[in-house]
Amino acid sequence: MRYPIAIEPGDDKHAFGVVVPDLPGCFSAGDTIDEAIDKAKEAIELWLETVIDDGGSVPHPKSISEHQANPEYKGWVWAVVTIDLAELSDKVERINITLPSRVLRRIDAAAKEAGESRSGFIAKLALHG
Repeated sequence: MRYPIAIEPGDDKHAFGVVVPDLPGCFSAGDTIDEAIDKAKEAIELWLETVIDDGGSVPHPKSISEHQANPEYKGWVWAVVTIDLAELSDKVERINITLPSRVLRRIDAAAKEAGESRSGFIAKLALHG
């Protein structure tokens, strides 16, 4: 999944603040913009792990343009953080499934378009019901 992040510009005395609008209460900061983005990825992963562990549903991210319309983020910088939901589980299980070739090709094409692995794409679909 690709989550937009809003980055409040920092300076020599203030860190770059990061908010993840699609995940209420998910925020982070960094001394540089690169560090802020890295820390945002960590915050998103922790937020999602908690929701998944509690049996909740994973929010689907909105587009950056939808969030930019919010005056609260005026003047903020935008970036996107990619999260593979399949990597958030603490236990990985290998499974063997049988699918028609055409279905598997469609899954692979959709996963590639979404920038995800096959497993991550299937996990996302399952978590979104």
